[in-house]
Amino acid sequence: MGKDFSSALRPAIVMTILFAALLGLAYPLAMTGIGQTLFPAQANGSLIRDAGGKIVGSTVVGQAFVADRYFQTRPSAAGKGYDGLASSGSNLGPTAQALVDRVTPDVARRRGEGVTGSLPADLVTASGSGLDPDLSPAAALAQSGRIARVRGLPVERVRGLVTANTGTSLLGDPHVNVLALNRALDAAAPAR
Repeated sequence: MGKDFSSALRPAIVMTILFAALLGLAYPLAMTGIGQTLFPAQANGSLIRDAGGKIVGSTVVGQAFVADRYFQTRPSAAGKGYDGLASSGSNLGPTAQALVDRVTPDVARRRGEGVTGSLPADLVTASGSGLDPDLSPAAALAQSGRIARVRGLPVERVRGLVTANTGTSLLGDPHVNVLALNRALDAAAPAR
């Protein structure tokens, strides 16, 4: 009986060590090497750097822009705002009073900025992850009047920047990366 147990234990220990080394070390190192070789920018966070090499953000994680001279992103449900460690949605349904209470001040603020007509939903609601870096073109265009007024630009020029920075996603939905748009805005017309 004891001999059967010890003869069965040895292969189990050997296989555990083998698979721990293979799946815990070799595979992750191989995937990291492939990622760094074939997709180095994406593997390192899709970071955006300024002319001096300083990191100013990422194309895949949103950040809060609060100054009136910038396009503002959608509200974040991630902690205290765009906190990657607290990424999650609010899970509030369309009939939840908590959602109404959270959205009402944002609607009032957008109306105070001069946005008229129907508000694009992404101006007042958070994304599923709370870290969305993009807006719909309608949400960016709705902010064009405020940007033009604060920067002293013709609204057509600001709208042209939105159009120039509109891309499509894998599924074909148009979107505007807010960080890229704000960088283009600063390049075209530095803030006063």
